[in-house]
Amino acid sequence: MYFRRSYSRWRLLLAPPRTGAENMARDSALQARAARTGETVFSIYTWSHATLSLGRNQIARGHYDLDKLRAAGIDVVRRPTGGRAILHHREVTYSVTAPVEERRSLHDTYGRINDLLRAGLGALGVLAQPAIATGQAPMPGMRPCFDVPSEGELVADGSKLVGSAQWRENGALLQHGSILVDDDQSSLPVYTRAGESATSRIGAPATLRALLGRSPKAEEVAEAMFEAVRNLEDPEATELREEDVRSEALGRVPHFLDEEWTWRR
Repeated sequence: MYFRRSYSRWRLLLAPPRTGAENMARDSALQARAARTGETVFSIYTWSHATLSLGRNQIARGHYDLDKLRAAGIDVVRRPTGGRAILHHREVTYSVTAPVEERRSLHDTYGRINDLLRAGLGALGVLAQPAIATGQAPMPGMRPCFDVPSEGELVADGSKLVGSAQWRENGALLQHGSILVDDDQSSLPVYTRAGESATSRIGAPATLRALLGRSPKAEEVAEAMFEAVRNLEDPEATELREEDVRSEALGRVPHFLDEEWTWRR
């Protein structure tokens, strides 16, 4: 049964693979667009090549071996949202940008987006549940994002499957995160400087390949997620073309290419 409980009108965007700076710039542009238009956009996208993304306030300067990253062909970008390091390679990224409603707390919007993710994953054949609090939330340090789940993040078979973070600014929110197709996250300690022994043993995350016995493409994940939006939020949700935000996004790319931003901490 369809019903509307939405912020406003929803739009759906399946973007082509882009660089880390382009992906973050587009999410940032969509956040600004949400404040102007009042529309909510659910995006699915991938990365044109492997990229290490750092959380907004993660301390990373001097902790990664840049020569190893370059030799492996891995770019580095810092996200506008918080959290810890993620290697974007064999995964699918989602983002939601929306105007902030004063009565909607971060916890509320996070939960509603989780409902969409769980419904989409369920359509793919994956049963995911929010993680239960086990103590203090992990600090944005050197431990990879997928080491252990924070409260509310989605787990499957007891391991973290989806890592998410939300940022609010100028009347709009951006929440984005990774849905792992395969496990690249366990390799992250390889790219830290010698002596980072605290990162040498990390928990293995859940992956769609392990859970389904196959690796779904971004298009299949997008179809499932977009149908969840129509079922749970807006039955009249329509497509948004990347071209509609491309110009504004490109104007924001230099910020995410700036080494002072990337290695600000």
